[in-house]
Amino acid sequence: MKSIKLLAFLFISTLVFTGCSDDETPEQVNEEEVITTMTITLTPNGGGTAIVLQTQDLDGDGPNAPVITPANATLAANTVYNGSIVILNETESPAEDITEEIEEEADEHQFFFTAVGPNIAFNYEAPNDSNDNPVGLNFNLVAGAASTGTITVTLKHEPTKPNNGLVEQAGGETDIEATFNVTIQ
Repeated sequence: MKSIKLLAFLFISTLVFTGCSDDETPEQVNEEEVITTMTITLTPNGGGTAIVLQTQDLDGDGPNAPVITPANATLAANTVYNGSIVILNETESPAEDITEEIEEEADEHQFFFTAVGPNIAFNYEAPNDSNDNPVGLNFNLVAGAASTGTITVTLKHEPTKPNNGLVEQAGGETDIEATFNVTIQ
């Protein structure tokens, strides 16, 4: 009986020691950044007054909805706009510029642009990722004839690349997405 207890004790001790072994490398966690603010600046090609679109959600997943400004953006018909995007984490002071991380991890990110209603086309501009796929931090927005509707800007993390530029077929995870009302006149 004593030998059975001794064997059981040794067996359990062996399990405990092997279960606590430091031989395994812990799985690396790639913690996603907090994104509170996306600011899109549209400057008419050749100069003029810039239009700034912004979504800001300072409480993250809290109860307050993101604040989208302006309520309706007015674009000039038959005009090309040079667009640029800045992404911030404003839960920190000073605010952390996430745009830099997106540039550094360009292979893992891409912005997608969707227009529903307005006569708008989008063209990606540099910088591209290391495989020459678009990232979308800089782009051209081509406003056509008078119309109204929405544009949605989506940042995907680890989308399929290369892709056809359609967010629905990109895969990956959505880091941030915002829809803006626009009028072309």
